[in-house]
Amino acid sequence: MSYADTHPLQRTPWARYRHSLWLLTTRDLKVRYSTSALGYLWSVLDPLVMAGIYWFVFTQVFQRPVGTEPYIVFLLSALLPWMWFNGAVSDSTRAFLKDAKLVRSTKIPRTIWVNRIVLSKGIEFLLSLPVLALFAIVFGATVGWELLLFPLAILLQAILTVGVALIVAPLVVFFRDLERAVKLILRFLFYASPIIYGVSNLPSELHIWAAFNPLSGIFGLYRAGFFPDELDWFNVVIAALMSVALLAVGLLVFRGSVRQVLKEI
Repeated sequence: MSYADTHPLQRTPWARYRHSLWLLTTRDLKVRYSTSALGYLWSVLDPLVMAGIYWFVFTQVFQRPVGTEPYIVFLLSALLPWMWFNGAVSDSTRAFLKDAKLVRSTKIPRTIWVNRIVLSKGIEFLLSLPVLALFAIVFGATVGWELLLFPLAILLQAILTVGVALIVAPLVVFFRDLERAVKLILRFLFYASPIIYGVSNLPSELHIWAAFNPLSGIFGLYRAGFFPDELDWFNVVIAALMSVALLAVGLLVFRGSVRQVLKEI
């Protein structure tokens, strides 16, 4: 163990940032799981129930061809990352309001209060991946080399989610009604994103517009390992550009408003 490890003040600023981020993230996870009897199971039960409902509706009730077989794997490969995005953005609306006293009294970088939410939800997403693997095995989904693109999808989604959360978190402090508006927007975005369907199921004239929803390219990357036809590099490039752009905007908005936020909370 190095001297810097045993003396926090001797760490570099980046090391101190990572240390504080990890402490707050693990605190969130411990609080969330210690107060629940089922603990980890809740992180996979919600998407499993949703996937079961949509699977039943589209394969047993309407029997309308949507997505690709096995449909349950098709659903979960986008639904699980959606739960990460949805949970992180939704919780970021209270990133400052929930821990207002700590935010005001501590000297750690304020972005940590947003990033710890994205990270904790991201860890829950990673913990849910064995469920996707189990369903892929049980239902005989084929696996291709495109599965190696999975980490790229995680990276792009992390960039996108942090960018959106950095925009939402400070603005909600000034406009409290934005918290409800965000929930409505997320509900709309769920159906506007290729989760229960694929981009190929859309009318051809909508394909170009679907690409400008960055989640289209990201979900395509997640699905590519099981469904190679879902990989569209045009969508991926657009998703990457928009994710980086939103991160840049998020940092600008956050830095420009953080002082006023501290006065408001």
